[in-house]
Order: sequence, then C-alpha cells, then structure tokens
Amino acid sequence: MTTDAGRTDAGHYDDEGDVPLAGYAVLASVFAASVGTYALVARSRGVRLPPEVPPWDVALLGAAAYKTSRLLTRDKITSFLRAPFTHRSGEGEASEVMDEPRGRGVRRAVGDLLSCPFCTSAWTATALVCSYTASPRLTRLVCGGFAAVTVADWLQYAWTWTQAATED
Repeated sequence: MTTDAGRTDAGHYDDEGDVPLAGYAVLASVFAASVGTYALVARSRGVRLPPEVPPWDVALLGAAAYKTSRLLTRDKITSFLRAPFTHRSGEGEASEVMDEPRGRGVRRAVGDLLSCPFCTSAWTATALVCSYTASPRLTRLVCGGFAAVTVADWLQYAWTWTQAATED
C-alpha cells in the first residue's frame, strides 16, 4: 500500500490494506499499559482484590458494561466524542446512530473501536472492574444506575414491540 506521501505502509495494514494493524497494536499497548499501571498503583496503595465476586456483581458489571459501551458507540449525545474518528453512516433503532471509522492508522483504529459496541465493552468492563477493586460500593452504585437504564431500554423495546403487535 502506498500513502499520499509515496511511502509504503504495507507492514502497517493487513493484506487487503484496510485493517490498521499498527493502530490496533497501539490501542492494545495502551490497554495493556493502562491495566498494568492500575495494578501497580493499586498494589502500592494497598488495594486488595475482593476474595470473590458474587454472581450478582458480575451481572451488574455486565449490564453496566453493555450500557456504557452502547452510550459511547451509538448514542447521539456522545457523537462529539466519536466525531474526530468516525462519520455518521445512518440511523439505528431507538435514536441510536451508526458511525463508520474514518482516517488511517491510529485514527482509523480508534474509529473502529468507537464504532463497535462489542469492542468498546471490553474497555468499559475493564474500567468498571478496576473501579470495583478500588471501591466496590461506589462501583455497584454507578453500575446500578447503568443497569437501571439498561432495564428501562428493554422495557421501552417491549412496549414498542407490544404496540406494533397489537396494531397488526
């Protein structure tokens, strides 16, 4: 692959030239360095891991990770966060929007991350788990709020589906 400047970037992309492997490597490095830094800081401050994580906390963390990833990747209001890395490609269900990554290299890799709720959920779940180790009560409260919004969303969908079914 040749860039605008005429240099070859073949080693930075996959064989088809559309997957920014070097950008992904940068993001994976940032992720690993962030988790490693958190672990070192937490250890130096005496943060202890919980002896166990109850199943209801796993469900709460999961619901919160789901909702935060949807908010970051699909919500209209958070479009300003994605705008440098994505462009609007369409409207989704229930006021969600669909964005496509833009640019090349790291910019494209960040766009891929910010346009994929599945990809972003790994990052949000990791942030929530780190928070849980440092302050479980506060994290449960925050996750409870996001989980409540998740339940509210499901109820909105159920209401919409029920209305549609009775109109047919």
